[in-house]
Amino acid sequence: MAKRKKRRWTAKTADRYELYTEAVQDPEAEVKFARRIYRKQNGSSPIRVREDFCGTAAICCAWVRSDTDTRAIGVDLDPVPLHWGRRHHVAKLRPDQAERVELIQQDVLALETRPVDVILALNFSFCVFKQRAVLLRYLRRCHEALAKGGIMIMDIYGGPDAQRPKKDRTRKEGFTYVWDQARYNPITNEALNHIRFDFPDGSRIKKAFTYDWRLWTLPELRDALLESGFADAHAYWEGTDEDGEGNGVFRRRERVEVEDAWIAYIVGSTKSA
Repeated sequence: MAKRKKRRWTAKTADRYELYTEAVQDPEAEVKFARRIYRKQNGSSPIRVREDFCGTAAICCAWVRSDTDTRAIGVDLDPVPLHWGRRHHVAKLRPDQAERVELIQQDVLALETRPVDVILALNFSFCVFKQRAVLLRYLRRCHEALAKGGIMIMDIYGGPDAQRPKKDRTRKEGFTYVWDQARYNPITNEALNHIRFDFPDGSRIKKAFTYDWRLWTLPELRDALLESGFADAHAYWEGTDEDGEGNGVFRRRERVEVEDAWIAYIVGSTKSA
């Protein structure tokens, strides 16, 4: 078998959306998690998903690849990543898969779609909502958009490390991904973060992506989901491997030990478990 040629990216030749996909996303894992949680609750597989703040719609495309009758709606306010996703993700699907993906450029606060089984708001995207009233408005609209037995899945990060300026570097094939926590305000829980990409030739893409967020806590999100009409809201915590590092397996938990840094899902359900 021929060896795969190593990528030789530079700041001038690299595509920031491709780098983001390589560094940050694991669409197949997100789909697997959503399908597992839905099946456990309902005893059947979900068909329709809505990916809010979908960016390049990588998860939408993974969703329609996961089964023959699945359908996906991707929603984002920014036309640029949507256009990129059509050219690079949707275009790689088989025709029968591509026709089951619908991409919409719209504000999620004004969105109306047909009922779906699962709504995803991942990569901490909903943190753009800094006021609780706005977050509640969004969650109520999501609750109304879910079919019977539907679930909403959000992810969030936290821990003491999330509250201090720092840079985390992760080496990838052909580049280094840098997560830059530039500023945090403990009075408002506002956080300013950047993604930077460094390359072997010494070049870099500074502030490839910038996120001006409120860092919500798990209890706040749980309360907001319940107040928005969801019957249940539960946290799913990541397990660890032998070295104490995250193993990518998330299980429902009610109590955990303090960790310096963590990522978790919170799942709102339209029916009690």
